[in-house]
Amino acid sequence: MGQQRRHRGRAITAVAAAGLMAVATGCSGGAAADGSGAEAPGKDAGAGDVVRRSADALVRAGSSKARTSMEMASGGTRVTVRGAGVYDFREQRGRFDVVLPQDPAGGRARRPITELMSGGALYMKNRGAGVPADKWVRIETRSLSDGNLVTGGATDPLAAAELLRGARDVTYVGEERVAGTEVRHYRGVVDLRAAAKAASAGQRGAVGAAAAKGFSGGSVPFDVYLDERGRVRKLRQQFTVSNADVASTTLLYDFGVPVGVRLPAEKDIFAGKIAAP
Repeated sequence: MGQQRRHRGRAITAVAAAGLMAVATGCSGGAAADGSGAEAPGKDAGAGDVVRRSADALVRAGSSKARTSMEMASGGTRVTVRGAGVYDFREQRGRFDVVLPQDPAGGRARRPITELMSGGALYMKNRGAGVPADKWVRIETRSLSDGNLVTGGATDPLAAAELLRGARDVTYVGEERVAGTEVRHYRGVVDLRAAAKAASAGQRGAVGAAAAKGFSGGSVPFDVYLDERGRVRKLRQQFTVSNADVASTTLLYDFGVPVGVRLPAEKDIFAGKIAAP
């Protein structure tokens, strides 16, 4: 039994080390949507409108610092991947340091993965798996089955907020405090197809990929906490993929912070074959 737990722990940590690509492969969406934005009977239509506009509020805010955590559960094993960085919502660019869980076998600690997010592309450094330490891996997010909502181990904050354009069955839970800020807590479910139809131009490819094949069931339960300006302060989304449940939490703070993200030159991007972890 102990040996089985160790093997299972190594497997799910390997998924994280590979950028969760194995988890995100081969899933399918299924829920239909009319794109009308109507709430189910008994739900608060006003609350739904506020939540669906929260991505626009982030763009108006310009930028913020962010902390992310991604908790994966599979076969009785649970691991958490954490990230921290900055994001420019207008330019749709961000930089994060992503910390992988310790190897269950007791190996040496892994170096953080540096991730750059840039409107349709994900760059990763220190990824391992046969990639030289001084090289970056570049991935087109629309080629990912989840649109980089779980693949990179740190959810793209704008992509996560863009999903809320497909919010349905939204209820207002009440007022709370998040990191010392008064917020309004809303709960609901994202209809992925509706989100893809309503997505902004820069995020349409990523959200469309998630809607087409990213997650089982075609819907994503969420809890979102908005400040007085309608900006996301905390967002928790629960994704179901082929062999795991993934809970992603994003915290946003220090709005308006300067963000300088320089993308790698072509010569610094790894062009070779990426080995399995």
